[in-house]
Amino acid sequence: MAMIKICGLTRKVDIEAANEARPDYIGFVFARSRRQVDEEQAKALKACLNPSIKAVGVFVNEEMARIIRLCHSGVIDLIQLHGDEDEDYIQALKSCVTNPVIKAVRVKDAGDIRQALALSCDYLLLDAWHEDQYGGMGRTFDWSLIPEINKPFFLAGGIHSGNILQAIEKCRPYGIDVSSGVETAGFKDPEKIREIVALARKQNRP
Repeated sequence: MAMIKICGLTRKVDIEAANEARPDYIGFVFARSRRQVDEEQAKALKACLNPSIKAVGVFVNEEMARIIRLCHSGVIDLIQLHGDEDEDYIQALKSCVTNPVIKAVRVKDAGDIRQALALSCDYLLLDAWHEDQYGGMGRTFDWSLIPEINKPFFLAGGIHSGNILQAIEKCRPYGIDVSSGVETAGFKDPEKIREIVALARKQNRP
């Protein structure tokens, strides 16, 4: 059964769409991005979120104190590290919070994934590699590069309603991460959110 995460929510209407569709996770992007939110925005949005949906904070090379503050205040439930954070960073962070940690891997080849398996994060997130960007590009990567993985992982990168079922069937991820695939003209589209969550739920039925 694949979980589904809708990432990059920025508006109350996005939260309302998530509350209706009921993905397992939503993401607040604190890193520099067109989907970036600040702490006050995220706090207000989280207050409107159905408590059955977990909020993931997405960070790129962030000061640890800020992540810890967001965890302790209850604004985020999980931490997604999407930058160059290493094992020392992850261990130091996990010594301060109990929130699960997701580490993103920008995949150029299978070796990138194998190397990341040694990290002490709770989940991996496999995304397309780009020289200058850390994610949110709407680009897939070669899923055949994914080896046997003994750690739960999210699959990201260019997933939309037209390929989500193939992604789940071929890669067997713990979860699917979607952002641009549920947008229209740069904003989250409630109908696309409903559609992709419904597809994931349908695939998960025996």
